[in-house]
Amino acid sequence: MTKGGMESVELFTTEGKGRGLKAQKEFLPGDVIFAEPAYAAVVFDSLTHVICHTCFKRQERLHRCGQCKFAHYCDRTCQRAAWLNHKNECSAIKRHGKAPTENIRLAARILWKMEREGTGLSEGCLVAIEELQNHVDSFGEEEKKELRADVESFLEFWPPHCQQFGMQLISHIFGVISCNGFTLSDQRGLQAVGVGIFPNLCQANHDCWPNCTVIFNNGNHEAVRSMFHTQMRIELRALSKISPGDELTVSYVDFLSLSEERRKQLKKQYYFDCTCEHCKKQLKDDLMLAVKAGESKPSADTVKEVIQLSKDTLEKINKARMEGHYHEVVKLCRDCLKKQEPVLGDTNIYLLRILSIASEVLSYLQMFEEAADYAKRMVDGYLKIYHPNNAQLGMAVMRAGVTHWHAGLIEAGHGLICKAYAILLITHGPSHPITKDLEVMRVQTEMELRMFQQNEFMYYKMREAALKNQKIQVMPEPSNENAPSLFHKKE
Repeated sequence: MTKGGMESVELFTTEGKGRGLKAQKEFLPGDVIFAEPAYAAVVFDSLTHVICHTCFKRQERLHRCGQCKFAHYCDRTCQRAAWLNHKNECSAIKRHGKAPTENIRLAARILWKMEREGTGLSEGCLVAIEELQNHVDSFGEEEKKELRADVESFLEFWPPHCQQFGMQLISHIFGVISCNGFTLSDQRGLQAVGVGIFPNLCQANHDCWPNCTVIFNNGNHEAVRSMFHTQMRIELRALSKISPGDELTVSYVDFLSLSEERRKQLKKQYYFDCTCEHCKKQLKDDLMLAVKAGESKPSADTVKEVIQLSKDTLEKINKARMEGHYHEVVKLCRDCLKKQEPVLGDTNIYLLRILSIASEVLSYLQMFEEAADYAKRMVDGYLKIYHPNNAQLGMAVMRAGVTHWHAGLIEAGHGLICKAYAILLITHGPSHPITKDLEVMRVQTEMELRMFQQNEFMYYKMREAALKNQKIQVMPEPSNENAPSLFHKKE
């Protein structure tokens, strides 16, 4: 079955897994298999004043809707583009007296769209909203309680003059949001800023080692009168060569966890047992639990002790980060690494987690040389574990490259930036803001590297003078959040 812009994929049903998507033609790494605008999307409650409600970009100054005083936009272009979806919401917020929570707002936007366009298949959708999975039958007591509270709040917000929908459909919509809401990120892809429903994307099944990735593209609203004007959308991109008839898969969770942990997470959040090759055969688990090789191999008790210490330290680190005590975080990392290094292997995930935090926080504190050393070890470990075209790997390599550049290690920095650029060209594409930023860095470090190779002494002199004349670029404050996960599921 194909429909509007979805000619390259086919919907099919599998035994035990339900619906899925198959390729109709060959794709190569980096190809966009399809792009899909949101059926409906909203900004998170906590960010409604700093994120544009149309394109989900973070902006310094936003225009506020003069009517409801709630919605915020980059400019008139975004405000005009939003009016069809905001019109009913705007009057409902004024009537209600305040904006409801993101879940209520998203459900309302979905139902207003159904009121406008009718039920059944929307243009470009392979599956109708009514047919999406809601997993309400699998909900535990706590989730059922939340669902009932959401339905009650929705009925208070929903205007009496709008089409009245049955309780079953309203509950279904909340179930769909709960298990199929897709996380929207800001233009740098570093922070989760909203949630949307993308019916076609929902049909892609999970695999821990997928052949596709999903990237959120905020679109290009500046180029309103040019051929480059694009709307906000998600893109399903190929990570490896895909042949006609192959199933298209994405990963719902980060791969950097043991297969048992990933399976638990998938069961808890998405209500299925993962049967992918990597889980069944526990592939890469040996690397993630690696211990120091050699003659004096540590005993099982010592390994157990160090892993427990690592888990305890990660909890203390989280607490210190939440309170902004970054020097305390550094101390905890250094102490933990001293204990880990004689016992854990270079690819052990507990070692890699500490290295990642240490390099990020030290960069923020501008202790770049030590940060670069940890970043290099982290990347070396990641390269042995992650799929070579993994978006999170690309972002980690990019951060390591920037850290090396700040430390004045131009050769290693340029090498890492080139490596990151090659990955992000496939995962994000050449027009994504992150890839564009990286291309600028790649060109700059290439120029600096040539200068360094011609005359090392002059290079350091010029670098010193340049850094004196400009403010040192402060690295972003370390985030306590993980990179946005694919689907938005409240814990």
